[in-house]
This record gives sequence, C-alpha cells and structure tokens, in this order.
Amino acid sequence: MTKSIEFFISVDVETAGANPADYALLSIGACTLEDPPQTFYIELKPTSYKYQPEALVVSGLSLETLKETGVPAKEALEQFEQWIHRVTPKNMQPIFAAFNAPFDWMFINDYFLRILGHNPFGHKALDIKALYMGIHKTNWEETSYSKISEALGINSPLSHHALDDAVQQAAILKFLLKESGGKSHEQRISGRAEENS
Repeated sequence: MTKSIEFFISVDVETAGANPADYALLSIGACTLEDPPQTFYIELKPTSYKYQPEALVVSGLSLETLKETGVPAKEALEQFEQWIHRVTPKNMQPIFAAFNAPFDWMFINDYFLRILGHNPFGHKALDIKALYMGIHKTNWEETSYSKISEALGINSPLSHHALDDAVQQAAILKFLLKESGGKSHEQRISGRAEENS
C-alpha cells in the first residue's frame, strides 16, 4: 500500500458560543492551499438556541435567520465530507488545519462524531499558531493573528466570515510550510501525481 501524504485543508468556523456541548456550530468555511484555492462554505441550522452575545456580534450571524435559511446539520456535514473527499487527491490524507485549531477542531470533531459517527479528518489536526511558534521560536503571546500576519507581511485583517478567514489562514500556512524547508503544497501534489502515473 502506498504511504499517504498529508493534504492540508484550512478550516474556520463561526459558532454561537464557546463549546459544542452548549452552543451551535453556525458556519463552516474551508479551502485547499492551491492558488486559486478550492473552497467550501455552508451555514447551518442551529442545533441549540443558547448563545453568547459576543459570539454572534463577532460573526454577524443570526440564530433566527439561520433557523429559516440554515442547512440541517446532518446534511451540512455530509456536504462537507463529500467536498473533503472530492478535493483530496488519491492516496493522500486530508489534514485539518486552523488558526487556533483547538477551538475549530473541537466543534468540527464533535459534530462529525456525534451526527455522522465518524470524522473524515481522522483524529489529527494542525494548529497554525503552534507551527508558527515552533518555526520562529516565539512566545505564545506573539502568535495572535495580527502579530503573525504583520510579521509575515500578510496584512489582511480577519473578517470573521468562515470562508474568508479560512482563505487568509491558508496563506499563513503556505508561507510557514515554505519557510520550514518542507515540501510546498504544490510539490506534495505533483509528487503524489508522479507516483500514481
């Protein structure tokens, strides 16, 4: 069996609060690292109507609106899983990557496991903040989005729209992968294509 190679997918979520046990996942944005990226975006019908006001202020999403317009969670997750499988090249492993991954991963993993019974990402996730900290030997306080983007010359503020943020954090991840001396996204894909030809 051919050894799998990681295929990073940048993911961002907007939620109604701080944890999936009490608050709903409201939107999912994701993109690949190609230029231009393949993208995914969906807004979900809330599974709970509890909320923390500051969370809704940040995202600009409305529970009442999503009650009418959101996609039911099971259908939304099925669409996301189908997209993940469609964009991930054969014999490559989709790897969840996010800026402050513990938060986004917590919701995505919980929803996939609770609603579909499995997570197409497996049990792995890459935290872009931690990757930056390791490469640049910085303190944790230096890993905010604003400080990292300024240091890397990527001056694009977060909009707190899940897809926009996924695309912006993907730019940081691509920069860090190149900076670390590892294979770029394009080299990973082309290398896998050559092995399969």
